[in-house]
Amino acid sequence: MIILGDCLTELRSLADESVDSIVTDPPYGLAFMGKKWDYDVPGVEVWKECFRVLKPGGHLLSFFGSRTYHRGVIPIEDAGFEIRDQIMWLYGSGFPKSLNIGKAIDKKAGVKFKSKPASGVGFMNPEGRGGYNNTNNQLERVGESTDEAKQWDGWGTALKPAHEPIVVARKPVQGTVAENVLEHGTGGINIDESRIGTEFRTYKGAGSSPQKIANHTKGDTGIGMLDGSGKNKTFTVEGRFPANVIHDGVDEPWGHYFYCAKASKKDRDEGLEALETPKENLQGLDTRGRTLIREDGTKSLVERWKPKGERKNNHPTVKPTDLMRYLCRLVTPPGGVVLDPFMGSGSTGKAAQKEGFEFIGIEREPEYVEIARQRI
Repeated sequence: MIILGDCLTELRSLADESVDSIVTDPPYGLAFMGKKWDYDVPGVEVWKECFRVLKPGGHLLSFFGSRTYHRGVIPIEDAGFEIRDQIMWLYGSGFPKSLNIGKAIDKKAGVKFKSKPASGVGFMNPEGRGGYNNTNNQLERVGESTDEAKQWDGWGTALKPAHEPIVVARKPVQGTVAENVLEHGTGGINIDESRIGTEFRTYKGAGSSPQKIANHTKGDTGIGMLDGSGKNKTFTVEGRFPANVIHDGVDEPWGHYFYCAKASKKDRDEGLEALETPKENLQGLDTRGRTLIREDGTKSLVERWKPKGERKNNHPTVKPTDLMRYLCRLVTPPGGVVLDPFMGSGSTGKAAQKEGFEFIGIEREPEYVEIARQRI
């Protein structure tokens, strides 16, 4: 079910305890790319409605930005959820938006600069800002740098973005976890179906934590086999126990965590062959011809918003389907219902369908709803 509308209003139309999990990517409160819908994180009222429609013991997985994670998670806790953990999604393709302090001091002192195409780390553009948009020109010194600027050469204002945190929250169980699982089918994490890798690993336990013996191939030993004394039990499982770190393929030491690259163009546009490339609804351009001015007064750089090539999915924060499949599988019982109250272009819905789950998505932007329908 795909619903066009504001999530707070539409959530109120859903029945109590009617969904098994919530997997979502809400606004981060960063005003990303000038988007008005990203000016703040969701408030406690939204999460209270999510709490109401979720079954006891059901899990909520929600992305947030590294700078605003605290603002995003506190309303979730205030709505009644237990904060159980945090999953860290690591990626290597972020670009630092850092001001070059040395250049900023020179610009303030009147040193002459000329523009050239932006590249590298820590550049400063003609507006005096750092940036990661390689289509916006940067400043190159023409005159001699000042002594003050030389003192601060190599200093910046930001780190390279390389992770996004995902809160792992749970609605309190009724009774024990075992009782809740038997009554509602929720409350647990699907460990075995979310194991990482395909190698078979054998462990030996004698009343304490399992101790790794060796890697084995399938058939070397059974699951739960006793040794000759009938005391020590060995067991074989496929893959590693899922961790609270997910990465996009950067080299060791992350190789033993779940791998997931950022969304590719194929992933973003799959199913959208019949749609036209979306166009921005504009009022006009600024005096430099670089910035889009929308009818609601928000702005963004022309080159950062314009669809690249024939890209049809112009949502700015598309999550990869493989990542969303993994998250849905981790916290949703077989045949369960996944809810995404901030559906965007439908990555959670596409992932839920591929995993065999039912899906409810809510999105207030009509253009993204149509994209989501086609993708799902």
